[in-house]
Amino acid sequence: AGTCGPSYSGGSGRRSLEPGGRGCTKVALQPGRQRLHLKKKYPPETYSRLNGARLEASLVNRDVCLGRAHSPLSSVFVAYWRFWLCVSVVYELFLIFILFQTVQDGRQFLKYVDPKLGVPLPERHYGGNCLIYDPDNETDPFHNVWDKLDGFVPAHFLGWYLKTLMIRDWWMCMIISVMFEFLEYSLEHQLPNFSECWWDHWIMDVLVCNGLGIYCGMKTLEWLSLKTYKWQGLWNIPTYKGKMKRIAFQFTPYSWVRFEWKPASSLRRWLAVCGIILVFLLAELNTFYLKFVLWMPPEHYLVLLRLVFFVNVGGVAMREIYDFMDDPKPHKKLGPQAWLVAAITATELLIVVKYDPHTLTLSLPFYISQCWTLGSVLVLTWTVWRFFLRDITLRYKETRRQKQQSKDDQGSAVGNGDQHPLGLDEDLLEPGVAEGEGFPTTDKGHTDKWGTAA
Repeated sequence: AGTCGPSYSGGSGRRSLEPGGRGCTKVALQPGRQRLHLKKKYPPETYSRLNGARLEASLVNRDVCLGRAHSPLSSVFVAYWRFWLCVSVVYELFLIFILFQTVQDGRQFLKYVDPKLGVPLPERHYGGNCLIYDPDNETDPFHNVWDKLDGFVPAHFLGWYLKTLMIRDWWMCMIISVMFEFLEYSLEHQLPNFSECWWDHWIMDVLVCNGLGIYCGMKTLEWLSLKTYKWQGLWNIPTYKGKMKRIAFQFTPYSWVRFEWKPASSLRRWLAVCGIILVFLLAELNTFYLKFVLWMPPEHYLVLLRLVFFVNVGGVAMREIYDFMDDPKPHKKLGPQAWLVAAITATELLIVVKYDPHTLTLSLPFYISQCWTLGSVLVLTWTVWRFFLRDITLRYKETRRQKQQSKDDQGSAVGNGDQHPLGLDEDLLEPGVAEGEGFPTTDKGHTDKWGTAA
C-alpha cells in the first residue's frame, strides 16, 4: 500500500497504471452509496474503523494483484494464484486487527460478519459411552457409531485428500495424521471436543477418513504424474469435443512435479521436513482453538472458508518450500506465500494465547508430559546419531579402509620386487636343478658357496 503514487511512461508525461508500476489514484476506492450506507448504519467510531480496514485491504489488493508477485503454480491462470496471495495479505491484516482488540471487542466484532456470532457456545463432548455395540439399547445397539457419523466424516476425508495433493508424500501424510490424534489425546483436558472414543480416533479418523483420503490422493497423484501434458490453442483444435476437453483441462495443472522430500538425506532437509510437520499440526490445532476462543460454531461458514483458504495457499506454499529445498540456486529465497502462511499460523496462535491464556496454561497430565518428553528425546537422539555420530563413524571407517588398502598395495609391490625375473633362474642354474631347490648337494648334504661339496 505504501507504493501508491504516479508513474510516467515514455516521454509523454501521462500517468500509467501498468502492472508493477506506482501509478494509482487517490479517489475513494469504495462506491459512494455503500460508504453512505455504512455511515448511517454504524456509529462514527465503528464506521471509521471499518472504512480504514476496507481502504487498507483495497490498497493491498491493488499492490499484490498488479505487482510482481510470482507463483510457481500456473494452472488455470496466474491471476488466480495472485488473488489468493492477495487474500493471504488481507487475512493476515484482519488477524492482526483482531489481535490488537480487547477480548470482548474482538468477539463482538464478529457480529458485523454474522449477527449470530459473539455468543458463548457449549463445546460438544465426543467421549462418553464408547461401546461399539450397546446391548442395553435394543432399538439401535449401534447408536454410538451413528452419533459419530456427522458432517466431520466427509470433511475429514476431503481435507486429507487435498492435503495429500499438497504434500505429495504418503509417509508425511500418515505421520501428520497419527501425530494429530496423539495431540487430541494430550489436549483433551483443554478442549472437551478432543475427547473421543478409541475407535473414533484410530478406526474412523486414521484408518477410514484420513487413510481413505490419503489413498485417493496418492492415486490422483499417480494419474497426474503419468498424464502427458500437451497444450495447444483452443482454436487450433478441430472438433467441438476436443475444444470442450481443452477447456476442462484448463483447470488441471500445466505440468506436474513429483515431490521427493528425502528427509534423511541431509540435516537441512530433515529440519525442513520437521518444520513443515510442526506448522501443519499447529494450523490444525488453530482450527479448533480459534473457534473455541472466538465463540464460533464448528459448522459456521467462516470455518469452512478458512479451510478453503488454506487449501489454496497451502498448495502454493508447499511448492515454494520444495523448490527452495530441492534447487536452491535459482530459488535463493523462500517464496512470499510460504512466508505468509507461516505468519498467519503464528498470528492465529497469538490470538489464541491472548484471548484464552487460562486454557492454554492448563498443565499436561504427568504421564502425557512424560510420553512427549520421551518422544522428543528419541527424535533428538536419532538426529544426533544420523547426522553427526553416524557420519563421523563412517568417515573414520572409510579412512581406516583406505589406509589398510594403501598398506596392502605397498606390501604387494615390495613382494613383487623381491622375486627373480621370469626365465632367469632356469638359464643360470645347472641343468637338472630346479628353481628354489638351492645348490647341488653331496651325499652328506653340505655345499660350499660355489656349489662344490665340502
